[in-house]
Amino acid sequence: MGNVSFTRELRLLTPAHFSYVFAEAIPAPSKHVTILARTNPQNNHPRLGITIAKNRVKKAHDRNRLKRVIRESFRHYQHFLPNVDIIVIGKSNLDTLSNQEFNELLNTLWKKLKTRCEKS
Repeated sequence: MGNVSFTRELRLLTPAHFSYVFAEAIPAPSKHVTILARTNPQNNHPRLGITIAKNRVKKAHDRNRLKRVIRESFRHYQHFLPNVDIIVIGKSNLDTLSNQEFNELLNTLWKKLKTRCEKS
């Protein structure tokens, strides 16, 4: 399976990186989270950015828990994804999901995103 770390080069770091994805995104939506992606030919690996607004998930420890679950899921699934920049956007009531439920949802969305990216 190779390296399953989550290094700095696997992250979207600047507002320009996020704007690039938002400009022409391929969506993979669900009730609790939306994943947006855009092909990035400059990188040899997928990159991840996470946005969970304070007005969607009130408590900081819940936002941090959700971000940890997203990063961990991405870390394990990154080798199956094409070279895309990905943004995960949290929606309301995301904090009601358990870690296991959220992880299962993310795995489903990674697969959906992979097929959508390969089609376009």
